[in-house]
Amino acid sequence: MDDEPDDAPTPHVRRRDAARHLFHPGTLKGGFQLSPQPHLHVSALAGIQAGLTAAIALPLVYLSPFAHLIGFAALGTLIALFGRFAPPRQRNRILFSCLVTQTMTVFVMSTLAWLGVSEPVLLAILSLACGVLYFITVTAKFGPPGVLLFVFAGGAAMAPPSSFEAVLERTIAVIVVGSLAWAICALTEPLRRKKQAAIPFPVEPSRPLRNRIFACIGLVLGSAAAILVSKLAGAEHPSWAAMGAIAVMTGAHLRISMHRAAQRMAGTVVGALLAWAVLSLHPDTFVLIGLIVLLQIGTEAIIGFNYGLGQILVTPMALLMTYIAIPSGAGAAMAHERILDTMLGAVIGILAALALSSVRERGKLVDHQNKG
Repeated sequence: MDDEPDDAPTPHVRRRDAARHLFHPGTLKGGFQLSPQPHLHVSALAGIQAGLTAAIALPLVYLSPFAHLIGFAALGTLIALFGRFAPPRQRNRILFSCLVTQTMTVFVMSTLAWLGVSEPVLLAILSLACGVLYFITVTAKFGPPGVLLFVFAGGAAMAPPSSFEAVLERTIAVIVVGSLAWAICALTEPLRRKKQAAIPFPVEPSRPLRNRIFACIGLVLGSAAAILVSKLAGAEHPSWAAMGAIAVMTGAHLRISMHRAAQRMAGTVVGALLAWAVLSLHPDTFVLIGLIVLLQIGTEAIIGFNYGLGQILVTPMALLMTYIAIPSGAGAAMAHERILDTMLGAVIGILAALALSSVRERGKLVDHQNKG
């Protein structure tokens, strides 16, 4: 989102002209450049914390009488990814807030599914949740990876539970494993603080309330459009399309949104093919858990260099998590749908970002292109 003063002089640029600049080869090429990573050690630490949580919790859940909850246990491991750039002594509070947000997302969506709310209404609620969760994430300054992980959890919780007891079991699984992630992060916090003392962390800017509300409305509309088109295309996981749209629309400005669209599509194609190759071999659950751990660590180590590179690992990780949660599901065939949903979501996301852009945002895009 754009937070510069509104009185900055900006040329009037029509949306059609901005679209021409967005699809300029120079803009697209820029999305595949590598960025320097002064805080690589901190991002890698977050990946290790999440990976260690998964390595401890997922085998224990799988061997327990609650093996059917392994997918929701995996959602709890993701808590460790947040707050990596939080000021000293504030990360524990942020992680607790993220755990509450993740838990409530799973509980609410699972409860609605148990109550028999129809799929169209559930998807409409998920679209509204995208905006609400974004507002919470930005206002509380959770930091990367942002709202997408909460939306991923909400989509997973839409699978109808058999009883309210099953709803509670899902919720408890997230709480228990999320608490383990919180504890691991707290124990290893001195490592993060040591690095912060050497190189100050980036400070997440405070966004005006008006900007946050406008962005929330845009995300609701964009995710709803992506979900609708995905369902019309016959997809089984329309929440994936919503995530594609959100990833693009939450770019800092139009040029970054275009980069995100290209990166997410390219990275997802490669990552989905990797997942297809793995799932085609019908690997053992312990092998899948080991791969999830490695992919989690690898993702956080490389995604800062280029978002598209990160998607090459994020995609198979998400698909493997989905598979261990529902081993009787589509299996390797999920890879094809992931590609379709991501393509739809990314295209709708960039169109929505352009349609909802301000004159100033479009002017900045053209200025940057002309200077380049």
